[in-house]
Amino acid sequence: MTEEAEFVTIARVVKTQGRHGEVAATLLTDFPELFETRKKLFALSGTGVAKQNATAELSRRKLDLDEHWFHKSMVVLKFAGVDSISDAEMLVGSEIQIPRSERAALGSDEFYVSDLIGCTVTDSGQEIGRVIGRVRDVQFGSGEAPLLLIEGDVISGDVISGKKEYLVPFAAAYIEKIALEQKRLEMKLPEGLLELDAPLNQEEKQRQHKKS
Repeated sequence: MTEEAEFVTIARVVKTQGRHGEVAATLLTDFPELFETRKKLFALSGTGVAKQNATAELSRRKLDLDEHWFHKSMVVLKFAGVDSISDAEMLVGSEIQIPRSERAALGSDEFYVSDLIGCTVTDSGQEIGRVIGRVRDVQFGSGEAPLLLIEGDVISGDVISGKKEYLVPFAAAYIEKIALEQKRLEMKLPEGLLELDAPLNQEEKQRQHKKS
């Protein structure tokens, strides 16, 4: 397991809050009550740049949580040693993480959506057993369902000509079968979904750049 895989994100800092180093973060956990016992957290910075540039470096910083409280569907965090607005600004955009080993225990029929990373995704909506690709990331936002970032091959005839990324909602209506032990996710997607808001592959980016 890589170092990145050993941590999971439970919040994302979006802005400073107050004048004494507090920050406001979007919650990315179903167990916000556990902030009461989580005194050691990690801030992963550079994630926004890394999504645009695969060679960008990330840095992880260990922080002691002094206080926290909930405000307007967000969590406000006050870390030891972060005592001014300028200190807090350094954390904006960071992902607040915990070691994977410290995640809350789940029931036998439950799982973490982040565990889908690495799973092969197939689609039976248009073609039985069609392989879309492999889950590279899970994105959480303001929508009802998380988005799976799936990386697949671009095939021209019998030749693989590049890579393509797809954003697919992890919605109950699309899920056929989840087999985490086999790292496999079977879905049934409506026609045209894979063409909606899909990130550009390298070839498409080059064509778009030439047009501009």
